[in-house]
Amino acid sequence: MVVPDLVTAFELANDYAPEHLCLLIADPWSYVGLVRNAGGVFLGEESFEVLGDYVAGPSHIMPTEGTARYASPVNVDSFRKVISLVGLNRSGLNRIGPAAIRLAEAEGLFAHAAAVRARFEAPDTDGRE
Repeated sequence: MVVPDLVTAFELANDYAPEHLCLLIADPWSYVGLVRNAGGVFLGEESFEVLGDYVAGPSHIMPTEGTARYASPVNVDSFRKVISLVGLNRSGLNRIGPAAIRLAEAEGLFAHAAAVRARFEAPDTDGRE
């Protein structure tokens, strides 16, 4: 593909979200900030993809077929378990509850919306206003 300039090239690359993005340009480090979607970025002629596959990269398990838009190469974080915690008091419920009702109803999850409404009607049990 031929494009008029490097900015357009990076926009195209970000839309494509390649597994490997080789920056074979003068001063590739100055363009790294334009990369938003790529599994791995290879900087210059001496940092080519084959070296990343075998000896220079942290992982050869890369996001393929455009999944670099939302996924990363396998790394240490891939093996970490994360548990989300949610802890609201009545004040927090009052602030965000109405948005939860609107979202639940928009998704057709009317029992979810009813669960929020029921909490509004119930007495404050934790006393942490």
